[in-house]
Amino acid sequence: MKFLKSLAQTFANKPIDWDELEESLIHADLGVAITTRIITTLQEREAWSLMGINNVVKIVREEIARILPANSPPITPEPGKPKVILLVGVNGTGKTTSTAKLARYLQQGPVLSASRMDRHTVLLAAADTFRAAEIEQLVLWAKRHGVEMIRGQYNADPAALCYEAYQAAVKRQIDFLLCDTAGRQHTKTNLMAELQKVKRTLGKHDSSAPHETLLVVDATTGGNALSQAREFHSALTLNGLIVTKLDGSGKGGIVVAIQDELAIPTRFVGTGEQLDDFAPFDRDMYIANLV
Repeated sequence: MKFLKSLAQTFANKPIDWDELEESLIHADLGVAITTRIITTLQEREAWSLMGINNVVKIVREEIARILPANSPPITPEPGKPKVILLVGVNGTGKTTSTAKLARYLQQGPVLSASRMDRHTVLLAAADTFRAAEIEQLVLWAKRHGVEMIRGQYNADPAALCYEAYQAAVKRQIDFLLCDTAGRQHTKTNLMAELQKVKRTLGKHDSSAPHETLLVVDATTGGNALSQAREFHSALTLNGLIVTKLDGSGKGGIVVAIQDELAIPTRFVGTGEQLDDFAPFDRDMYIANLV
């Protein structure tokens, strides 16, 4: 995620070339629109060539800070009913693992009150009914960590499974219901329609459900993640992103591009393979890690 460090090294001992600078920013997945604004800002500064690379990096940081929200909206329970979180994404982004990590994060949340020393309760709905391996992965994790789970038959209707899971969550007084859907290509109209059916079905229980629809994206896929966000947002209206592999990306600017174009905030980041390698997105920490 240290693309500004690379930028600083590139221009450390030579004059800054506009075309090369523009290419470096776009290569960092900041996108054309943000790159153009940064270049324009630099050009408007007096004697920009005398500023030095450190000041160029400072301006890039400032532009990113203006785009990203200062605080990531927290996920809090819904009074008197389950908080429904729908997790979506394409194959290979780490969606099922991210579902488990989010469940773990919510499960280990703050003590609810002085009179109730337990933690939040979580119910998993294995709505990826088309890949047995994904279901088994979630089952093993749920058993290991004592999280309740609803699963259906192989190739069962995901919408019906989520409907049943909501009923179970109400009966068991669950705080958070996490629906892990099957990975699908964002360009497949029929598969996106299936997700819309899941959303409509959950809405039969609660017109405001799902309360959170989170897209899991892989930071290393660059501009393709922006395309995914566009299509899923158009179909479902996203509330946020879970960004995986942010630790292994030499870029990382895609979260800025998605926020800038679609106003979809990054809510959580995955930074490793362990379940605890997961945290709310922190803008200041993100910017500090750019160099």
